[in-house]
Parts: sequence; C-alpha cells; structure tokens
Amino acid sequence: MPRMSQNPPSLRPDLAPSARITEAPRAGQPTIGMVSLGCPKALVDSERILTRLRAEGYGISPDYSGADAVIVNTCGFLDSAKAESLDAIGEALAENGRVIVTGCLGAEPEYITGAHPKVLAVTGPHQYEQVLDAVHTAVPPDPDPFIDLLPASGVKLTPRHYSYLKISEGCNHKCKFCIIPDMRGLLTSRPAKAVLREAEKLVESGVRELLVISQDTSAYGTDWKDRDEKFPILSLARDLGSFGAWVRMHYVYPYPHVRELIPLMAEGLVLPYLDIPFQHAHPDTLKRMARPAAAARTLDEIAAWRDICPDITLRSTFIVGYPGETEEEFQTLLDWMDEAQLDRVGCFQYENVDGARSNALPDHVPDEVKQDRWDRFMEKAQAISEAKLAAKVGKRMDVIVDEIDEDGIATCRTKADAPEIDGNLFIDEGTERLSVGDIVSVEVDEAGEYDLWGRL
Repeated sequence: MPRMSQNPPSLRPDLAPSARITEAPRAGQPTIGMVSLGCPKALVDSERILTRLRAEGYGISPDYSGADAVIVNTCGFLDSAKAESLDAIGEALAENGRVIVTGCLGAEPEYITGAHPKVLAVTGPHQYEQVLDAVHTAVPPDPDPFIDLLPASGVKLTPRHYSYLKISEGCNHKCKFCIIPDMRGLLTSRPAKAVLREAEKLVESGVRELLVISQDTSAYGTDWKDRDEKFPILSLARDLGSFGAWVRMHYVYPYPHVRELIPLMAEGLVLPYLDIPFQHAHPDTLKRMARPAAAARTLDEIAAWRDICPDITLRSTFIVGYPGETEEEFQTLLDWMDEAQLDRVGCFQYENVDGARSNALPDHVPDEVKQDRWDRFMEKAQAISEAKLAAKVGKRMDVIVDEIDEDGIATCRTKADAPEIDGNLFIDEGTERLSVGDIVSVEVDEAGEYDLWGRL
C-alpha cells in the first residue's frame, strides 16, 4: 500500500537523515530544534521560521539534546493528526523540556496547554513574528555578524535538489469536512514577483525540481481585485517553467480553466502531472461534502486533458465512509475509478474533526464498514496502478536521483512521481557516476504495484 502516514519520517527534521541541518554550531551560539508535522505547506512554514532564526544568528540543531529550545510545528487537520501532534509535543518536552508550539493546532491553544501546560508558548499557523518573539524570550539571540552567514536559498528541510514553493495561503472553499479556512483564513496569494524571485534563487542554488503548493493552487491570484488576467496561475506556471527546472503542480482544484494548464505540460514547460483532490464521485456524497457534484463532467475533463497531453499523470485523494455514504454511493466511486483510471491514488477513512460541519451530519458510517470500503478501494487503486506501471516496461524515460545508498542502489523518481507520496524507480547497477540530483535517462525493465526498476 502507499505510504499513508500523516507525517512521514522524511518530513520530520528530527527523524530525517535527509534534513539539511549539517552545520555544527559555533561556541556559545544559541541553537533551536524543529519538529515539522503535517503537510508540505507546513514544512515551508518551518523552513521560513528556521531561515529567519538563522538570519538572526541562531544555530539549527538536528537533535533535541543539542537545542536550547525546540519548536514543534503542529498539524490539526484530523483528530489522528492532532493526537500525533500532542505526542510530538510530549516527546519534545521529555527530551528537551523547553518547547514552543506553532502551526495549525496552535489555533486551539487551550487544547495544547490542557494536555501540556509546561509549553513555553503557543502560536497559530503562519504567525512567524509571534514564533520569533517566543524564541527571543526563551533563548535570547547572540549573533556574530562575521560568522553567521545565511545560505542564499535559506534553510531547507528537503534534499538540495528539490524544494516546495508555496504560492498562496488559505482557502475560499467551504467543504464540510475541512477546517482549513478557520485555521489558515481565506485565500491570500503571494505576489507573482515574490514567487518568481524565490523560484529563481532556488534554481540558482541547485534545485532541479520545484513543487508548487498551496491550499488551492488553481485559484492562485483570484483574490486580487485589480488583476490583469482572470486566472493568474496560467502565466505563473509558464514563467516558472522558464527557469529550466521540473515544475510539479500540487493541490489543483478542478476548475474549468485547469484545461488551459495542460498545453504547458504538452510543451514541456510544466511536468505532465496534476494532483487534484476529487474526494468522491457520487453526486449526493459530493453535495453532503459541499463539493461540486459534477463527477460525470469530471470524466469529460480528464478525457480532454489526456487528449491534449497523453502522457499526463493524474494523482488524487478520496474519502470513504463519509457520513451518509451508502453502499450504492461507494460502488459508484469504484465504478468511476474504473473509468477514470487515475495513476496515483490516496484514500482516507472519514473521521470527525473538531469544528467541522460534517460532524453534525446524520448516518455516520461504522468503523468496520469504513475499513472494508478502504480495503476495497485500495485494492482497486492498486490494480490500476499495477497495470499502468506494467505498460511502462520497455520505455525510456527521464528520472531524478533522490538517493544513492551504500550498496550503490539509486532511488529515483520519474516525472510521474512526487516525493513522499508516489512511487520510485530503482537502479541497482552502473550507478557509480550518478550523483543525487542528477536527471538521467533510463529504460524501465521491471514494474511492481507502485514502483519501477530500470537500467541506464
């Protein structure tokens, strides 16, 4: 099965061997540790906080024992993620004792302090100034301007060759199962110049792949009242493609204008990859979710996208066991999957989230039924994935090298694979001349359920 953890180890700087925190602190330098939970959008927030702290002369510690204080950037999207966040806070308190909490769960300070009254401070999502104020209070800065030089690309928690690029914050949708607008506010897009300047600096520093993220990527810029174009994401995507790096689009809500992004993929400016949260396929389920209920038209859109760019990879996530979901509605989802033939699929069993309107819906689905439907859904998704990957055997494709282990086995990704959430392509021979971050051409010679193997 695909990795379904809310917080994969490689997105946890305290657990991740790939986290880029390698500098030894100078003598007497105040140091801060960071635990980053949740989605890539939160990881970007963690990077920004660490970059600001690094600019003020703080050292960044890769472990609890070497830190004067620890920041825990929490996730509050699901109750299971909240529980994991509380566990991480407790672990940091036990290991270090001086803990500052920020992030999505920070929007509920009493929830945190009720469980962990000894935390030094609690701040909400993307409240960078308040986090810095809390750090200053707990660990006063002591910069040395002759030594404390900030890397040009800032502090990164991802490997050197790829980086998340957050283009907006917040969301204007009112999905009943989601509390992101309550936690992170309405859509606020970053100025295009700022996004492009950051992207250019990242590419200049060696980044080969830009992963474009937000809560609603295709809505980028629609919050600007005096904008020159109706859908600014189109020109932003084209401009990002001009830097020569791979550009991967995540969290793309399926508005009609998304069709205008597909020619950029066919031209090679943007990777032929769309990460679209469809959530379900039955119109009644979608209505109860307060999502657009046009699953049939979605199939038409998918066909149109594939018509323009036959190589496009489609990834999505779905919820099974949503309140009121009948066996018939679930079967509609399975039938839709047969037609849509999505390449990469994740699935979650519905769970209540404190503050979500879906909690009050009638006819909640029993846990054992949710589990059964999840198993059946993933069996379907796995079969589709296995067949699609088998069709790639014998083809030659470009891959980016993510890691080379001590046995010389290279873990790579094709254009169809985003880090952490999709599959990999492995090369086990002739990798002596490869380096992490290389983009090389390989021939696929074997396929599994989610991964490929190839040779140079």
